[in-house]
Parts: sequence; structure tokens; C-alpha cells
Amino acid sequence: QVQLVESGGGLVQAGGSLRLSCATSGRTFSQGTMAWFRQAPGKEREFVATISWSGGTTYYADSVKGRFTVSRDNAKNTVYLQMNSLKPEDTAVYYCAAARACSPYGCAEAKTYNYWGQGTQVTVSS
Repeated sequence: QVQLVESGGGLVQAGGSLRLSCATSGRTFSQGTMAWFRQAPGKEREFVATISWSGGTTYYADSVKGRFTVSRDNAKNTVYLQMNSLKPEDTAVYYCAAARACSPYGCAEAKTYNYWGQGTQVTVSS
């Protein structure tokens, strides 16, 4: 079993930055693919970013590419999401998720991920 706990959310003005953290425990963290998703009120949960077990491969949604950076520190069992140039449309609950592998659905699909955190609220004011 894997436990995920997000932190770092909050209220920020447009153009500002936040760094989310996802602390993991349980099964071996370093062997899994990690991802961030978000869900705004009244909308479907959407993919934000993913990072391979080594940290060598990352992939981003077009809406955040160039503004967000995903990283991980396997020694600390933690994955991060650095969010810069935030926009009001980035307002959502952000979730981290873990999976052993991305097949067969792919790393950007929510159904790939077996474990989820409880989420952290990010609110960007205009």
C-alpha cells in the first residue's frame, strides 16, 4: 500500500508561484511513476504532469507547459510541482497519484494510477 499526502496549496495572485509537495510512504516509492492531476469545480479531473521513477522523463499538459515543473527526490520519498506564472484558470484541487507502470492506459490517464492523495486547494486570484 502507498500513502500520499499533498501540501503547499494556498491562495496566490495571478502571476505568482507555489510549490506543491507530495510525501509518500508505504511501498517502494522510487520504482513508481508519479503524476499530478487537478480538478476544478464542476469539471472533470485533468492531467497536469507526470514523472518517471528515475526523474529522467517528464510530460506536461499543454495548458501548463513552460510554467509548471515536476520533480522528485527519491531519497525523501517526495514529488514536487513547481507552479510559476499562475493564472486564475489554474484554480483547482491538485492531487498527486502513483502507479507502478503506465501501461496499458498511458501516464496521462487517471485510471493508470492506483494510489491518490487527498488533494490540496490552489486558488489563483485575478
